[in-house]
Amino acid sequence: MALYAIGDLHLSFQTNKPMDVFGGRWQGHVEKLRQGLSVIGPEDTTVLLGDLSWAMSFDTAVEDFRFIDAIPGRKIILKGNHDYWWTTLNKFQKFCDANGFSRMQVLNNAFFTYGDIALCGTRGWFYEEERHGAKDEKVFKRELIRLETSLKLAGDREKYCFLHYPPKFGAYHCDEILELLEKYHVTRCYYGHLHGDSHKLAFEGFVGNTQFFLTAADYLDFRPLKVLD
Repeated sequence: MALYAIGDLHLSFQTNKPMDVFGGRWQGHVEKLRQGLSVIGPEDTTVLLGDLSWAMSFDTAVEDFRFIDAIPGRKIILKGNHDYWWTTLNKFQKFCDANGFSRMQVLNNAFFTYGDIALCGTRGWFYEEERHGAKDEKVFKRELIRLETSLKLAGDREKYCFLHYPPKFGAYHCDEILELLEKYHVTRCYYGHLHGDSHKLAFEGFVGNTQFFLTAADYLDFRPLKVLD
């Protein structure tokens, strides 16, 4: 039994958005994912950290989620900024039921467990008051509420946090999220979103008592990161 994490699958089986156009590591990325994800077994849990599918609706996301459903074991997913197919949790569950997709859970005002560890999280958001407007502020505050709800629900368990957006990279610090991680004694934080040259800006290390890890698929060379045995 093992816990894995990987983000940014960027699947596009029913949409014309092949990642191969970016070249480099993304060339042939679906086959790389097939090979990389083959280490996962039926007793394992995999957290998928957003930007899963380029689909714009559930109808055009079926084959992408068929690929995800074929990953053995339990899948815990969160939304990314490009997951336009998402509407509501209830509609996602109906979509899974209608297509026979099983063992998928969504980090959305919730937490899940892996042994004694609480798996918490949300999408997150980039927000700097001097650069972003009221719309971004509204989304950002909503994400803060969702994250704190997840952390609160986990109670006194040791907490790992999973986000799509990094709360720290380059010169950017999201103080509000970093403060929540410290307040609720989060020991590890995993995030995605950063690709290509942005990998140079990624932060991996400790802020306070929280250790940070980048899990974007291209950063991991399309092999999931083993978080725990």
